[in-house]
Amino acid sequence: MRMTIILFTLIAALMMGCNKQSISKAVAIVGTTTIYQTYTTKFQQTPAFVFFVIANAIVGFYNLVVLILRPSFNNWKAFHVAVNLMDLAMFALLATGAAAATSIAELGKNGNLNARWSPICSHFGQFCIHGGLAILASFIGALLLMILNALSVFTLYSKVSD
Repeated sequence: MRMTIILFTLIAALMMGCNKQSISKAVAIVGTTTIYQTYTTKFQQTPAFVFFVIANAIVGFYNLVVLILRPSFNNWKAFHVAVNLMDLAMFALLATGAAAATSIAELGKNGNLNARWSPICSHFGQFCIHGGLAILASFIGALLLMILNALSVFTLYSKVSD
């Protein structure tokens, strides 16, 4: 299950980390010449997306390290307790990163009429689609991490009750 979590979180981080789109719009006509302005949107322009990329990368690499170290600490109970506690912290980090990105993605899709912020997804469709897929991958990773946490608790409970 950790391999799947690694896959989803690192794909989400890479997908959002490489997310960039440029468009050109005609802004004026001078004589017979049309003047175009190029607009570019990147994930780095929004702190919530930066946090999203960092959170997914941390969770992905954390799970990779646990996967590599687990065989060498197989009989060490303190390691398993530390991993279970860190899994909970990683779930919280991943869920907050995905939630922050989702709130900004919703704002980009629908805008905010009260603040007079226009939606941008009608102009930067590819950016929004890639961002949405990255957010979906991150939520799948968070769900799998939550399931892994639940399985760890059930396993611990069954060992204690025996």
